[in-house]
Order: sequence, then structure tokens, then C-alpha cells
Amino acid sequence: MSKFSKVLLVVTLALAAGSVFAQEGAAAAATGGWLGSALAVKYFAYFFALGLAVYGGTTGQSKAAAVALEGIARNPAAADKIQTPMILALALMESLVIFALISTFLV
Repeated sequence: MSKFSKVLLVVTLALAAGSVFAQEGAAAAATGGWLGSALAVKYFAYFFALGLAVYGGTTGQSKAAAVALEGIARNPAAADKIQTPMILALALMESLVIFALISTFLV
């Protein structure tokens, strides 16, 4: 079972566990039953998407850096030609994560 599958399983179980302890009708409204509210689901979805964006960004950045450093190790003379595009690619990957963060807080 992959790491992503385990995380997805835990998240699914955590969401399903909330319905087991959920109150119904007027009792939920009286106690402020936030678990089933649309606002709670909306915030959970935004921050879950942000977590996925950060995970994807860091995974991409680590792979790009590893490949670039491996290329420099194999051919040190090409370090200048490899380093500039790598830094540009890392900046673009990081900007996507920052856009996800900003959009999460704006919504």
C-alpha cells in the first residue's frame, strides 16, 4: 500500500467518523454542530487542496534538484548551463504553491 493510499484512507476514515457522532436536527443547531456545516466542509476542502499543492510542489522541487545535481556531478563543466534553468524551474514550482496558498486564504 503506497504512502498516498494510506493518507487517503486516514482522511476518509476521519471524515466518516464525524457522521457517527453527529447530532441530528435541532440538537445539532442548538449546540452549534459545526462538523456537518457547509463552511467546515469548505475550509477542509481548501486546506486539503493546499496540502496537496504543497506536497506536489515539494516533490517536484526535490526531484528537479536531484536530477540537476546528478547532472552537475556527471559533468561539472556544464554546471552553469544546468544551474540557471534549474533555479528558474524551482521558482516557477514555488510560485504555484504560493498561488495555492493565496487562493486558499482569499476564498
